Amino acid sequence: MKSLLSDEIVALRGVLTDTHPVDFHALGVTGAIDRLTLPLRERGTVVHLETPHHRMEVDRQSATLLYRAAQELLSNVYKFAHASTVTLRLGGVTQGMSHGVQLKVSDDGRGFDVPTAMIARHTGMGLRLMRVAVVLAGGEMTIDSSAAAGTCVTITLPLD
Repeated sequence: MKSLLSDEIVALRGVLTDTHPVDFHALGVTGAIDRLTLPLRERGTVVHLETPHHRMEVDRQSATLLYRAAQELLSNVYKFAHASTVTLRLGGVTQGMSHGVQLKVSDDGRGFDVPTAMIARHTGMGLRLMRVAVVLAGGEMTIDSSAAAGTCVTITLPLD
């Protein structure tokens, strides 16, 4: 019987090596993420996509990780949050002397207990794997969630 850690490592390899959509280069990370919102829009969820630094240069590995993170987060919103509004913000950030790119996904749905989701055996696997992938890329991930305010996940990756 394989351990949970080895299962997470195998799944993480899939997250890190999974290819992006065939038209990723033509659409860019913003266009590819926007397309991920279509199922939510079709359901009637209001989606706001904010891209204040639309044409900033993001390396391929970071762009792929941001795409995969958005895919997981929007899937979670679709399946669990029952949100009426989702806001995605993708832009540059400056922290001290270094520069980065940040993806923030916020919803007004029903939140969840973050500590429980991050340690429970049968829940939160996607979030845990995403956090590991972000940390391995030198970035940070924060999750704020409550039943009254919904959920906000922020991922920041270094560009320097």
